Amino acid sequence: MNRRELFGSLVPKKQESIIRPPYYQKDIFLSECTGCEALCKDVCPTNIIHMQKDKTPVLDFEKAGCTYCDECANICPTDVLSLEFKHKIKANIVINTKNCLSWKQTMCFSCKDPCLDKAIDFTALFKPIINEACTSCGYCIKACPTGAIEILHA
Repeated sequence: MNRRELFGSLVPKKQESIIRPPYYQKDIFLSECTGCEALCKDVCPTNIIHMQKDKTPVLDFEKAGCTYCDECANICPTDVLSLEFKHKIKANIVINTKNCLSWKQTMCFSCKDPCLDKAIDFTALFKPIINEACTSCGYCIKACPTGAIEILHA
């Protein structure tokens, strides 16, 4: 276990928003999702899809992020999740500057390192901000050792 993982494990992360996979159409999602045997959950390579009590899929970024691999859309038997509806994940990812180590003048690049989209910019060595390239994949959320990366309602 490296130092980031150690400190990250000490701070519980809580995701409050309901975040759906990036392949649904809002108009039909809740009415058409049949709650199959959780095929989308089972095929997710990062294991971030979980089923709610109503048997509809939600994303949980506590352990990983979304790779936009299309697997959940490809396996959906009802086409509720479909490549036709592919879009960015509807979540606003923000940095809580009060909890961020970099904003407190401590050198930390935990959020930037896993970001495949180069969506986190730093002013000098400190003060990270999320730029317009963010796809809301969620990888930065798990990586932050202080839980400073948060999801706001989209």
